[in-house]
Amino acid sequence: MSIISTEQLGHSFNDRWLFKDLHFGLQKGDRVALVGINGTGKSTLLKLLAEEFPPQEGRVVKERGIRTGYLPQEPDFTGISTINDFIYSSENEQQQLIKEYEQLLESKNIDTKKLEQLTDKITALDAWEYEQNIKTILSRLQITNFDQQISTLSGGQKKRLALAKLLIDEPDVYILDEPTNHLDIETIEWLEKLLTTGSKTVLLVSHDRYFLDNICTQIRELDKGKLYTYNGNYAYFLEKKAEREYNDILAAEKARNLLRKELEWMRRQPQARGTKAKARIDAFYDLEEKSKGPRAQDKVQLSVKVSRQGSKILEVHNITKRFNEKTVIENFSYVFKKGDRIGLSGRNGSGKSTFLNLITNTLPPDEGYVVIGETTKFGYYKQGGLDFKEDEKVIDIVKSVADYIQMANGDIITASQLLTLFLFPPEKQHGLVKKLSGGEKKRLQLMRVLMANPNFLILDEPSNDLDIDTLNVLEDFLLSYSGVLILVSHDRYLIDKLTDQLFIFDGSGKVIIYNGNYADYKFEVEQKLKEQKEAERKTKESKNKQETQSSTKKKLSYKEQREFNELENKISELENLIKEKTEELNSTTDHILLANLAKDIEALQEELEEKSERWLELAEYI
Repeated sequence: MSIISTEQLGHSFNDRWLFKDLHFGLQKGDRVALVGINGTGKSTLLKLLAEEFPPQEGRVVKERGIRTGYLPQEPDFTGISTINDFIYSSENEQQQLIKEYEQLLESKNIDTKKLEQLTDKITALDAWEYEQNIKTILSRLQITNFDQQISTLSGGQKKRLALAKLLIDEPDVYILDEPTNHLDIETIEWLEKLLTTGSKTVLLVSHDRYFLDNICTQIRELDKGKLYTYNGNYAYFLEKKAEREYNDILAAEKARNLLRKELEWMRRQPQARGTKAKARIDAFYDLEEKSKGPRAQDKVQLSVKVSRQGSKILEVHNITKRFNEKTVIENFSYVFKKGDRIGLSGRNGSGKSTFLNLITNTLPPDEGYVVIGETTKFGYYKQGGLDFKEDEKVIDIVKSVADYIQMANGDIITASQLLTLFLFPPEKQHGLVKKLSGGEKKRLQLMRVLMANPNFLILDEPSNDLDIDTLNVLEDFLLSYSGVLILVSHDRYLIDKLTDQLFIFDGSGKVIIYNGNYADYKFEVEQKLKEQKEAERKTKESKNKQETQSSTKKKLSYKEQREFNELENKISELENLIKEKTEELNSTTDHILLANLAKDIEALQEELEEKSERWLELAEYI
């Protein structure tokens, strides 16, 4: 049974219907990804389900008492001053007690009596685990200064703050619009684990394919006002979507061919209006509608000329950059070569954007120098977005760069033709930029960067707000791009596919050059951690053995003997519990139950191993 559903839902935007008579249902434990090209209404549908505003047609139905948590692309903090005011809800008693407790601890003169009272209240409400959970979430999302004014935060900080609040509130349904935007890779991997723990109900829009594969069990595609459901991960969705699109193209082409013949008959305007003629006229209009289906070229096409590149491209010599007391980059050197494909990796604030500003001469280094080759032509796609005036038209944005553009094959095309290749039809070309969706503005920004024919391309978080179809085309273009590529992205799939070298910013000023992509780097790091843990374990075992051999055998104390006896019982209980859970695991096909049982078994086995080690330790003295 659906806990959230829609009845004949319809909504329009800028005099265009996004969808009509749409049915959408979410059941408890569903983890669904909503995909579709920019401008199809994904964000609008999320807002309607979160009851941010009412639909123009139909209604949204929720099970009584269901709480939804909604993360918009651009959070609104109107009427809220500080981070503290936003994080802790006034109607949530646990949160208010925790807020008061944290503020008391930070004060210079702690009122011990008040602290004791607060401690008792938090204990009575069993809120200590909740308090630790809040701290973990805020720390992971890099929120530390609770007195900071929200108006001073950047767009990325505001997005992380809104996400933190939603996770702290623990709603029944998580509705997330691009939750991975402005998160570093480590935080995304943490968020994946959090959202898949327990039986959370999640509906999200995301361009991050690894994130979709790791989170979602179902993909729903919104395409031209219709909803298509695919049970499986993102790879399965791509396969089935390609099949559907191919069949749709064939059906539309067939309808167009038949329409030409029927059009001749309609133009003759038959005098007879009998039953057969009327049926044929009705069939003509049905055929006309079907002929409006997709064509083989209905997708973004990227093909631009790359400017000639000389032997000297870009040289970085011993650059250092500091901000106040913090060293962001220290004594870094690199000479860029033809064909370099470099990914920048590191936590937010570790210096990636600073590095880009240094190499493009937007920011001077404190020490060292940068040499840019005479033929080097930068194309810099920035996170900030598209700069435009309220009354500016889409075509004017393009013509401000050039009226004509040379393509990779040498053809010269007009600005309007290029916009058409980027899926901006004539009606949108002459419309205002402010009426475009967030993703369409990003697509327009990308087009402006590429049409300048750069031979040194810098993409700073290009996947933010771009639809997956456009990202796939961008990937294909970049795979054959002959210039130098620098890519900053939290999208692990994009980094893995497009780069073969990493600059890793550790946050202390050191930049590590690693030959390989992110998957290679992560594998190496995990292997080193395993080896380190194994070495520590062997050292500990050796030390314990030496201590045992050097000391005389002692007898167990009464307390240790009692612990030993209890351990035997506990080990037996754990073994039985693992057996029961394993049998239950083998007898169910429910994927949610399977995941939960697997996690339970893993936790029980860890506890069993710990208890067994202690039992063996005590057994030596029996």
